[in-house]
Amino acid sequence: MSALRWIFLGLTVVGSVLPMWHLILWINLNGLDVSALWHAVFINSATTGLMFDLTISAITLTVWIISETYVRKNWVALWAIPATFLVGVSCGLPLFLFLRTRPII
Repeated sequence: MSALRWIFLGLTVVGSVLPMWHLILWINLNGLDVSALWHAVFINSATTGLMFDLTISAITLTVWIISETYVRKNWVALWAIPATFLVGVSCGLPLFLFLRTRPII
């Protein structure tokens, strides 16, 4: 496996652990209250702007994943879509790049 693929894989792990770590900390403090989490997204302009930025990035990444998968027939790369929406763009993007750079047999 190339050094670039190892970097993408490492970024996938870090991009999974860090967001989930902070989400777990928030849940430990506030409980599993989805309405409070949704309210926290709109608590100020910075968090609202970040939410819109990440949502647009996730949609853009999904369109790219689907179009690349259709052209390259690299169906395993579709795993990056649920990773993007269940964990975040910080996990989905490096995972997609890791899967995209693998040799297709």
